[in-house]
Amino acid sequence: MTIEHIKKIGVLGSGTMGAGIAQIAAQSGFDVLLYDINAEILQKAFGKISGFINRAAEKGKMTREEADIAIERIITTTHLPNMAGCDFIIEAVPEKLELKQSLYQELDTITSPEIILATNTSTLSVTQIASITKNPGRVVGMHFFNPVPLMKLVEVIGGAISDEAAIQTTVEMAKRLGKTPVVTKDVPGFIVNRVARPFYLEALRLLEEGVADHATIDRLIREGGGFNMGPFELMDLIGLDVNFAASVSVYEAYFHEPRYRPSLLQQRMVESGRLGRKTGRGWYEYDEGEDK
Repeated sequence: MTIEHIKKIGVLGSGTMGAGIAQIAAQSGFDVLLYDINAEILQKAFGKISGFINRAAEKGKMTREEADIAIERIITTTHLPNMAGCDFIIEAVPEKLELKQSLYQELDTITSPEIILATNTSTLSVTQIASITKNPGRVVGMHFFNPVPLMKLVEVIGGAISDEAAIQTTVEMAKRLGKTPVVTKDVPGFIVNRVARPFYLEALRLLEEGVADHATIDRLIREGGGFNMGPFELMDLIGLDVNFAASVSVYEAYFHEPRYRPSLLQQRMVESGRLGRKTGRGWYEYDEGEDK
């Protein structure tokens, strides 16, 4: 299906990434069907999306009418077969291969073969995700970055047998969503997450070795390196669980290459439930009213 024929976008998963994708799709003029298995989480996500769009209108970034229309474009559902009515589907569920494959297996039976199935995976193999489907050529990686409404980059990943037409349509979709697409091969971590592993892992090793505390490392990275955020601040924003899962995925994909070894300290943080902004506490603590 070409970009001109795409009117309705399906988004699977209403977490931070899925909600962000649904928001920008609605603001870009597409009808959106947002899916999640949990109705309560789904409604909370819709409330946050509405809040972000309303604040954009209050700040003069869009008119009140544009905001109202964007919010009206979003419909929520807990019934996956409703995705059959979408022209382009973006999956943004947790980074678990079995979960993604089970969803794609079901999507394969309820959607037309020409509908592109784009996965927002950050590190998993697009080829492996697609292998479960009867039409693997239509499965393409479309990796957004957090926070989705603000980050311009989107990695477009072609699996081993992704159709070139599907890749190009996904590139055009990224542009329609106001993003800057970069096409990459289906390698562990793609471009950004492979480059980013040392940024996080070396910072964690410095902390583990007692070289400095996390706040000092963040400050040095910001002031000395010119970054907007330090590695620990960024982990809190992304979610320590998401960041840790990416490290584990890259480590395993490179057959336990030592330089990609995940941090035991970060694993303990995840196990304790200190996941960052979304839980109110990670490397830093966040006030109850602070946006997570």
